[in-house]
Amino acid sequence: VEREVPFALDSLPELRLALRNPDFTTAQRMAAAINARIAGAPARALDSTTVRLAVPAAYRGRTAALLSEIEQLPVEPDNPARIVIDERSGIIVIGDKVRISRVAVAQGNLTVRITETPQVSQPNPLAGGETVVVPRTNVEVDTEPERKLVVLETGATLDALVDGLNALGVGPRDMIAIIQAIKAAGALQAEIEVM
Repeated sequence: VEREVPFALDSLPELRLALRNPDFTTAQRMAAAINARIAGAPARALDSTTVRLAVPAAYRGRTAALLSEIEQLPVEPDNPARIVIDERSGIIVIGDKVRISRVAVAQGNLTVRITETPQVSQPNPLAGGETVVVPRTNVEVDTEPERKLVVLETGATLDALVDGLNALGVGPRDMIAIIQAIKAAGALQAEIEVM
């Protein structure tokens, strides 16, 4: 006759925390957040789905207290650059990490030029702030018939391209075709998910 042994969470020397959406960056951020909160650096990302947490001596026999200490820690998940397209309804949703490499685009007599001019913002020396690079994106749209091709510079965001196309009144179907063509050319740094 086998005897059922009750599971004792408080007797475990370590816990393994599983991420719902596997991602190496998120796992690393999660381990870093735990280590910043709990003394002794007890957490370590094992892979894209698992963070190993050694139960510190102060929490032995109090595993629930340890879990309640870490469960509300803010961790920003790393989201992939993604564009979701619903061709039937013409809906396009663009994530904020989407970038375009240098590429030339032409559509009919439409020309779109996107330039990225980073500027440095430096605080007053006594203010105690940080020097940061601030992107400045300029979108120019031309409908002159003699212009046939435009070059998009590296680092331009796809939302800047879409803003330019929207200003001209380009419809969602044409926008979807342009986005897919940029992806086919290998210049779109994002996943495209077509619904």
